[in-house]
Amino acid sequence: MKIKTLLMGAAATAMFAGVATAKDLTVVSWGGAYTKSQVEAYHKPWMAKTGKSITSEDYNGGMAEIKAQVEADNVTWDLVDVELSQAISGCDEGLLETIDHSILPAAPDGTAATDDFLPGTLFDCAVANIVWSTIFAYDESVMGNNKPTTIADFFDTKKFPGKRGLRKNPKANLEMALVADGVPSDQVYDVLATPEGIDRAFAKLDTLKADAVWWEAGAQPPQLLADGEVVMTTAYNGRIFNAVASEGQDFAIVWDAQIYDLDLWVIPKGSPNKEAAMDFLAFSTATEQLAAQASWISYGPARASSAALVGSFHNNPDLAMAPQMPTAPNNFGTAIQNDFEFWADNQDELNERFNTWLAN
Repeated sequence: MKIKTLLMGAAATAMFAGVATAKDLTVVSWGGAYTKSQVEAYHKPWMAKTGKSITSEDYNGGMAEIKAQVEADNVTWDLVDVELSQAISGCDEGLLETIDHSILPAAPDGTAATDDFLPGTLFDCAVANIVWSTIFAYDESVMGNNKPTTIADFFDTKKFPGKRGLRKNPKANLEMALVADGVPSDQVYDVLATPEGIDRAFAKLDTLKADAVWWEAGAQPPQLLADGEVVMTTAYNGRIFNAVASEGQDFAIVWDAQIYDLDLWVIPKGSPNKEAAMDFLAFSTATEQLAAQASWISYGPARASSAALVGSFHNNPDLAMAPQMPTAPNNFGTAIQNDFEFWADNQDELNERFNTWLAN
């Protein structure tokens, strides 16, 4: 069941029987602390500026629902926050609107947006907002003195017995498995591009299969840790940060072999509110809005000019946010950039193999 939260602007159009008028936007994202950061940094200021309202809806990723809406000529989503491989495949399939980058606001010093966004963050049908990572984490309060420090430790159930939380998806699992099996971070996709490399990754995952607890939504890993259902779990770095900073959990992130990626805004082809959607997209990816989001969650802004504006955590002036970012120098030594071309080309095949592997 999808979760919907109605967010009203000060001068928002009235709602009738729970149905939004044509002036409203439906903005779809991943829920939890991440959507909260978007609501505070993007939604509320845009609603105050325009007097329009936003219906915020959560999903678990993928292009299936966007494709179904577009092919049925019944598009109800106006903007969707997607991963990069989905943005590329969706654009190639004609499921997404083309975005004119000239609508994006310049940096405060006048630098054009096309020069201010980080390399590889602007696409024909998508505009990035954040850099995020899949990491693994553990609860320090229950781990004792023997603490994991590498991705190999995550896969070592003899040295660190107990259940492991893993996303129910081949992405990130295969890359981390190879590094745990001895492949250097900078060679992961060279190895994964071969049948032998894929076999090697699945063989390494075999060693965790009996201890795996599978998660799908980003809010699940911190809950698995908090409930003691797992001793370690892969997770989105911002979710673990939020559990520590906002909920007081004693969780620790291990950055070794983090898989870093982008999230991007896309507009489904045939959005009934395309003009307003473009306006929101431009507003939310302005320098100031991206920096404001980074005060709520530890995902790095996609614009260079935002970095200098990133301050402390929104409710703790003593907690500097810059060191919490995936791209912080101390966190980035063995980082692996998600190869969107590899996943755009191989997602379907590897999903099928992964699901078959799970079933067996």
